[in-house]
Amino acid sequence: MSSQSLDQLAINTIRTLSIDAVQKANSGHPGLPLDAAPMAYVVWTRFLHHNPKNPKWPDRDRFAFSAGHGSMLLYSLLYLTGYGLTLDDIKSFRQWGSRTPGHPEYRLTPGVELTTGPLGQGFANGVGLAIAEAHLAATYNRGGHTIVDHRTFGIVSDGDLMEGVSYEAASIAGHLHLGKLVYLYDANQVTLAGSTGLIFTEDVGKRFEALEWHVQHVADGNDLETIQQAIQNGVDEKQRPSLVIVHTTLGYGSPKKAGTFQAHGSPLGADEVAATKRNLGWPTTETFFVPDEALAQFRTAIDTGASLEREWDQRFEAYAREFPDLAAQFRRTQAGELPAGWDRQLPTFKPEDVKGGQMATRSAGGTVINAIARVLPELIGGSADLNPSTDTALKDQGNFESPDNIASDRQGSVGDEWSYAGRNMFYGVREHAMGSITNGLVYHGGLRAFSATFLVFSDYMRPPLRLAALSELPSIFVYTHDSIGLGEDGPTHQPVEHLASLRAIPHMVVYRPADANEVSEGWRVAIDRRDGPTILVFSRQPLPIFDRSRCGDVSGARKGAYVLMDASSGAPEVILIATGSEVGLAMSARELLEADGHRTRVVSMPSWELFEAQPRSYRDEVLPPSVSTRVSIEAASPLGWERWVGLSGAIIGLDRFGASAPIADVYKHLNFTPEYIAGRARDLLQGGAQRDGASSPTADRASFSKAAGDDRS
Repeated sequence: MSSQSLDQLAINTIRTLSIDAVQKANSGHPGLPLDAAPMAYVVWTRFLHHNPKNPKWPDRDRFAFSAGHGSMLLYSLLYLTGYGLTLDDIKSFRQWGSRTPGHPEYRLTPGVELTTGPLGQGFANGVGLAIAEAHLAATYNRGGHTIVDHRTFGIVSDGDLMEGVSYEAASIAGHLHLGKLVYLYDANQVTLAGSTGLIFTEDVGKRFEALEWHVQHVADGNDLETIQQAIQNGVDEKQRPSLVIVHTTLGYGSPKKAGTFQAHGSPLGADEVAATKRNLGWPTTETFFVPDEALAQFRTAIDTGASLEREWDQRFEAYAREFPDLAAQFRRTQAGELPAGWDRQLPTFKPEDVKGGQMATRSAGGTVINAIARVLPELIGGSADLNPSTDTALKDQGNFESPDNIASDRQGSVGDEWSYAGRNMFYGVREHAMGSITNGLVYHGGLRAFSATFLVFSDYMRPPLRLAALSELPSIFVYTHDSIGLGEDGPTHQPVEHLASLRAIPHMVVYRPADANEVSEGWRVAIDRRDGPTILVFSRQPLPIFDRSRCGDVSGARKGAYVLMDASSGAPEVILIATGSEVGLAMSARELLEADGHRTRVVSMPSWELFEAQPRSYRDEVLPPSVSTRVSIEAASPLGWERWVGLSGAIIGLDRFGASAPIADVYKHLNFTPEYIAGRARDLLQGGAQRDGASSPTADRASFSKAAGDDRS
């Protein structure tokens, strides 16, 4: 059998496995595996450095399969090359408990580098993978010793390139000269609803050329040698990321549906599957047929991969002999482990050490993150053009930038050192790509990545937030300017519904600290987490630093909620529960209530999720079931607070947008004052919750007013 015919046999094995799996599931996307199988075959058999028996080998090439709807293409490759998937896994495509779900999921399937499917995300994740490689190479490689030297390959679709996030990420990648990034664009010109000509008629190649990418065209998606040469040209291009535009026919081989949207997102049908197989010269009497010669061709990846890793191991051993400290650090960070006692240097804050005894939690965050950066060299991140406002610049840690770019005409807020070894990322005003690239940095391994912007702009980042949670990535998202405390900036920048919506994401920890010391605890939680993302929510305005000689131990913040100040004597009769900037208001309201003889407990609750994870005994200790008179205070949507205040409690929140005015005026007119809080508590103690006719738990109707000046108190 000639080499060419063996190649074709292997490619058609990918195609027919894929359409058989889609047909058996009666669900899926057969079109892309049929047309993209040749380009995928060339990448996986002629370029990709990987070891199927060790999918986490640190110096493997990464494969960013952004077009995740065509997942059977990837699963076929993983099965055929020996990643531990079985033919039964292929047959259980899209079924309950399967390792071959509808779209690829990180952690679930060996060899899947990224959770993809929401279009554009894999494209931007792949940029993060390439940034990680460049940074780690600059950090660890030394003269004569190269332990980080790999590439990111990927397949992207028409739909990926329509999504705005891909444009944002491509702009960053081009600017950063990420020469080890090579994407193949499956340009089949068909989407789920019709041809791309309905709405997507731009010259994609010229767009990417304008973004400083190296662009090539392959006219025939079945021309293996031309595809190989184009990929090789991309590999040889050192200064720019590469886009190889491969012109294909969606659903190639299907007599009736090739080139039509009917082949995109629905099974071909039994008759058309059989007709497609006949067209490809494939037996029609057997499903999931894998010729021995084709399987043997793919399985050469096992020995080849083992050899590549052995050669790398030898290089690493030589490196470790000369640079033992760097080698130990590399091993530790690749394992995702933390150095012993890493948190000993976390700062503590005393009110007497700060002017006025107050500090914005964003400012405290800046102090804390820099203390962490000095201990954890793997920490890297940046903001969406907001370093001076989010206080997330890593001082004296350099700025990530291509050494090919001239820095003399730059001015910035971080420093003057620019190289791939820098740990401060600059994303520009591109929140969506920032979130996705942050996930890519974490997917890669060896790094802990954060990003930062204003809380209201988390709206631009919902897809990467959700996928970080789904993938259980320990990404860290810092959001400052967290409430109506922005004052004069007004309702466009004052988040109201955001905390509730972020808390709704499974596996996400949302943490809103009340003072500077709770900030340290929040960062401790975020760094310690290895199985999910953390959102840290910080204030713009100064907040009081609580005197810990009088207040509860701040370590309780790690449990999500704790007693910050208890009743002066005996069991409490009312509990005030608050987060962030409103905890200080609750403390002042407590003084008013205690002066009236009402025994009042204040609970700081920076994180619902952490509190929910505590044993029932601890939760009952903080919020005794016997104390049903409770008031929650948070300058945000009241949604969900019912679970904490119970049927006899009151919720002081916002079911309206904020207003543009000085901070004190905004808080006053929207009823976030100690006097109002104390008044609501007195109402409950006196049975006022029932008298006002509101349903229980009683939400604060005053703060629902549409007029900023109407406090209805």
